[in-house]
Amino acid sequence: MNTTSESNSRGQGAFKYELLLLLASLIWGAAFVAQQIGMEKGLGPMTFNGLRFALGCLSLIPVILWRKQNLAPADGEAKLPYMGSLGAGLFLFAAAAFQQIGLQYTSSAHSGFITGFYILFVPVLGMFFGHKVPKILWAAILVCLIGFYLLSVTGDFVVSKGDWLTLICAVFWAGQILVIDHAVGKGDPIQIACLQFAVCAVLSALCGLLFEHCSWSQIKAASGAIAYAGLMSVGIAYTLQVVCQKRCPPAPASIIMSLEAVFAAIAGYLVLNQTLTGRAITGCFLILLGVLMVQLVPMMRKKQASMLANNSRSQL
Repeated sequence: MNTTSESNSRGQGAFKYELLLLLASLIWGAAFVAQQIGMEKGLGPMTFNGLRFALGCLSLIPVILWRKQNLAPADGEAKLPYMGSLGAGLFLFAAAAFQQIGLQYTSSAHSGFITGFYILFVPVLGMFFGHKVPKILWAAILVCLIGFYLLSVTGDFVVSKGDWLTLICAVFWAGQILVIDHAVGKGDPIQIACLQFAVCAVLSALCGLLFEHCSWSQIKAASGAIAYAGLMSVGIAYTLQVVCQKRCPPAPASIIMSLEAVFAAIAGYLVLNQTLTGRAITGCFLILLGVLMVQLVPMMRKKQASMLANNSRSQL
């Protein structure tokens, strides 16, 4: 009786955090629109990223101070892995740069769905570090490549510049996830996030100063987009991700976060009147299918194995 009650309690608790992850995915999806609007106001991609990540970094400082005053650090969270955080910041800078530059040449929907390739690139890159790769990955990559072709390749068999840049961005996102995965067990994840945001902000700002022109009037005009992308996307959504992933199984969490691409397409349609052809919608569907295959198939196999193990024990 008590076991059933505890199981129901854990299930209800996980559902609450899954809903919060869905909110984070919605925020991230809408951020693609904010990123495009910011550049339409005259800001260069590096300047926008510098301001965005600086604001996101600052938004986490009160959270870190509150945690230090009110919460005892958990095991392994007393120290801050500076090298891991620096490495994550470098990957984050590269990923954000390619994504932001790519958004000058492609739509929010294209960028959102192609960015989702990072879920496939994570296990591929993980192979170089001795991680096992599920066989379903290769089928999922094939499905995503077909989707990428339908979404991005024009009638002249040319992939747009923005889509290529976004695909490169997805590789760097995968690298950033692997570095974070290595570093997060050695310190407080929110402090790691804050430091990597700071690294990304500084590098982006330096590039903006060197290669772009920025005026106060442009920053003022784009202030709404900067505030959303910085406070909501970088600060709040990332914090929700860190908190929720500690309380949700990883497979459902990854599936929910992959819906960011769907929200990006919806936001682009509602806010910027960006539409997709039937061919492009089919491509989006296949990319999302490939991403979900990587998450759902291993999860279903584990569930089946667990059920078989339970049945075997009950028969003994």
